[in-house]
Amino acid sequence: QVQLVESGGGLVQAGGSLRLSCAASGRTFSSYVMAWFRQAPGKERAIVAAISWNGGNTVYADSVKGRFTIFRDNALNTVYLQMTSLKVEDTALYYCAADFPGRLSDSTWYAHEYDYWGQGTQVTVSS
Repeated sequence: QVQLVESGGGLVQAGGSLRLSCAASGRTFSSYVMAWFRQAPGKERAIVAAISWNGGNTVYADSVKGRFTIFRDNALNTVYLQMTSLKVEDTALYYCAADFPGRLSDSTWYAHEYDYWGQGTQVTVSS
């Protein structure tokens, strides 16, 4: 069992930055792919980024490439999402998710693949 708790969301102006954190419970954190998804009102939940068990491989949605960075610290059981050059369209509820095993695959992109989810943290970008 893995419990995930997100933090770091808030209100920021367009062009600004935020860092989201997701703290995981359990001793097997390093066994999981970790990902960030987001869901805006009226839209489906969509992947933002994912990272393999050791941080060696990452994937990003096209809309955030070059602006967002996902990274993890297995010693702290935490995954992060550094967001820069934020846009109004980045406004959403951001969720942390975990998938076992820890290797990225074609299914990494799909929410139904993930075993555990956090409660979400709101990111609002103002113009």
